[in-house]
Amino acid sequence: MYIDNNNGLLSAPEIPAMQQSLFDELKTCYPILRWAGGKRWLKPNLDKYLPKNGFNNYHEPFVGGAAILLHLRPQKAYISDLNSGLINAYKAVRDHPHELISFLKEFKNIEEEYYKIRKIEFDDEIQEAARFIYLNYASFNGIFRVNLKGEYNVPYGKRIGFIYNYENLLNVSNALKNVHMSSGDFVNSLINIKQGDLIFLDPPYTVTHNNNGFIQYNKKIFSIEEQVKLSNMITKIKEIGAIYIMTNAAHPKIKEIFNHGDSIFEVSRGSSIGGKNAKRGQFSEYIFTNGV
Repeated sequence: MYIDNNNGLLSAPEIPAMQQSLFDELKTCYPILRWAGGKRWLKPNLDKYLPKNGFNNYHEPFVGGAAILLHLRPQKAYISDLNSGLINAYKAVRDHPHELISFLKEFKNIEEEYYKIRKIEFDDEIQEAARFIYLNYASFNGIFRVNLKGEYNVPYGKRIGFIYNYENLLNVSNALKNVHMSSGDFVNSLINIKQGDLIFLDPPYTVTHNNNGFIQYNKKIFSIEEQVKLSNMITKIKEIGAIYIMTNAAHPKIKEIFNHGDSIFEVSRGSSIGGKNAKRGQFSEYIFTNGV
């Protein structure tokens, strides 16, 4: 369903794909991590929301599982996230994939090994990146959750027989070669945004639409105040002359906060990662954009 602020409900426009590649298109990339709230579900229909005249550089300040980045594979990109461990993992994949794989292969996907590795924090950044990836694939549902001390506390996932896809990791490494990475507040990404750039925004969801339970995964809840801060950032993005696409919860408060006079799409998607009390199924989300 497509909501136009002036004309009511319309069908989603058919927009041709505007993707750019770093390497052979035949070498398809997939996310190297399981990530709650990931946007793999959006990829099949992403072309509908991309700017019809293309874009220059790509920015993603809530990169998470990087599904959209790896789908588009832009020629130049800037990614960031508040999770420093996540960014360290992506840097290791980009810069030291073979050494990273060597460390990953040392970790065994068995319960005793999992809890042993979970307690350790390595001084070596590449080894710590391997630990981050290992805990992600071996944990219960791939949830990233820490306690009040900042310690990862997700239980073992019992994914018996799971084999990590190292070939895909090498492909992802190639795709990340021209990607600039940093860890910090999402507003910091404004420094690099220029006219004609595309910014994909996928913030943690403050409100629970249809009881999706996403906020339970966050060490620090992305508050309503942070949503307002993000809305102000969108105003600046538009002033620069850049294009944004933002996904967020289909909730009246979100629609109110992000009322910039731009296009709003309401789409349904499936929940693929859930905690103990989470409900899985089809949920509605908003896609906001000034590009179509």
